[in-house]
Amino acid sequence: MGKIISFANQKGGVGKTTTAINLAAYVASFGKKVLVVDMDPQGNATSGLGIDKNQKMATLYDVIDGEVGIQEVIKQTKFENLKIIPATVDLAGAEIELVQMRNREKIVKNILSGILPNYDFVFIDCPPSLGLLTVNALTASNSVVIPIQCEFFALEGLSQLMNTIKLVKKHLNPEIDVEGVILTMKDNRSNLIQQVSQEIKRFFGEKVYETCIPRSIRLAEAPSHGEPIMTYDPKSRGAVAYYDLASEFLKRNKK
Repeated sequence: MGKIISFANQKGGVGKTTTAINLAAYVASFGKKVLVVDMDPQGNATSGLGIDKNQKMATLYDVIDGEVGIQEVIKQTKFENLKIIPATVDLAGAEIELVQMRNREKIVKNILSGILPNYDFVFIDCPPSLGLLTVNALTASNSVVIPIQCEFFALEGLSQLMNTIKLVKKHLNPEIDVEGVILTMKDNRSNLIQQVSQEIKRFFGEKVYETCIPRSIRLAEAPSHGEPIMTYDPKSRGAVAYYDLASEFLKRNKK
């Protein structure tokens, strides 16, 4: 049975989608069957894995709306073992429609339950907000990965996310836990960043991954070419970091 992991942080620009797609690509390259669920109406995970958002296609929104079945929206990426449920701006409408549905927090959980045996990991890329789409993702998930940018305001708003996870755990999904915390956009030359890193490690302890993701132009460029860093620039610092992160992630998930 596949493990569902949400990638969440309501603070935008922290490398959440970059981490979701690059970790997914490397984990898939290690032979694991991975499904990425793009739950962000911006659809950045969709385009970042080479799917054209402008083409007419069914998305998670159509499944929530009852128009199509879940199998009809799953797309094969150009990478073996890696599939995606794409998102377009239409998904923004789901946030409104979910409000009126019965058991509205568990809609996505019920949708994904039928396909879980087909995958080792399902990665959900959450929108940068704590609305109903994110709550649905957290309710469906076994755990949460929190990417945190190494900067002064990193911890701002984190208590809000932790509180949401706590409420979901109490009322909707007693299983959920923090899978891990990933420090992103790290520049080791800055003393302030070192202090922020220490603060995050003090707060989350062993949940913080040893592997940090460096600030990298190549990482920022890759999505605009519809590629993960693994194929865009496999020898770059960012590629090495995500390879190491995938290794660490799989090692932790063997326990």
